[in-house]
Amino acid sequence: MVRFTVVPTVLALLISSSNAFTFVNGPSAPTTSRPTTQQLSKTALFMGRAAAVRASTKGKTDAKKAKMNALYGKKIIMAVKQGGSPNPEANKTLADLIKQAKANSVPMDNINRAIKRAAEANTGDFSESTFEAYGFGGASFVINVLSDNANRATADVRSAVGKKNGKMAESGSVLFMYDRKGKCEVDAELDEEQLLEAAIEAGCEDMELVEGDVEGTSIVYSEPGETGMMFEALKSLGYEPKSSLCYVSKAPVECTDEDFEKNMAIVDALEELDDVDSVEHNISN
Repeated sequence: MVRFTVVPTVLALLISSSNAFTFVNGPSAPTTSRPTTQQLSKTALFMGRAAAVRASTKGKTDAKKAKMNALYGKKIIMAVKQGGSPNPEANKTLADLIKQAKANSVPMDNINRAIKRAAEANTGDFSESTFEAYGFGGASFVINVLSDNANRATADVRSAVGKKNGKMAESGSVLFMYDRKGKCEVDAELDEEQLLEAAIEAGCEDMELVEGDVEGTSIVYSEPGETGMMFEALKSLGYEPKSSLCYVSKAPVECTDEDFEKNMAIVDALEELDDVDSVEHNISN
């Protein structure tokens, strides 16, 4: 049996238009023409573009989730090996990581699988490293890597930066322009006074509240050693924060539109690498 599929949008266009056909039965019959091939082509093109945008957005979201799951998998393996125990009650670093992983929507199956992998003899040892690079228009990058193969990670990072015409920097030449901070993100707009009270109650001595990258979200920066306290302060207010450590620029720069696009191409190329944990920069626009 042969089946035919009619594109809904095109069908609706034909049916809803009273001038879609030419009728000849009577003097009052409409005589306008049917939609042209060009009109139908434009409709189909629009549908194709919309589908492509949806597919691209979903693809980026799925890739981000997969990268987050893989990142915490590697961190958990490293915590088990360095802490000497797969039991969170006897390994505080592991317990904190499991808490962070859950806050970042990492499935429990993934967490348990990573803990189990850590005990396997053929599982590699993961180590953290940081690379520094320059972009365009005064931009700089701090590239955080977590890998079980340092040589591979170094070669991949250098290649990604070089192919996008960026420049690797010497150790320390970029980092001195950044502060190490604890970072807690929530999917809500926070009240600063309410947050301050909760932070003081939790034992925090320093904090900074800023708008998140996505509308309706907030980011709270703290001293690295107070990240856990800030996490608990936000939980006491009824939020489910995502916490991490990051580098924050002391002197953000604003690039031209052209330089911004080039810099984002460098960031995208780096974030596609499996060994790259995150990329931080000093670009304000």
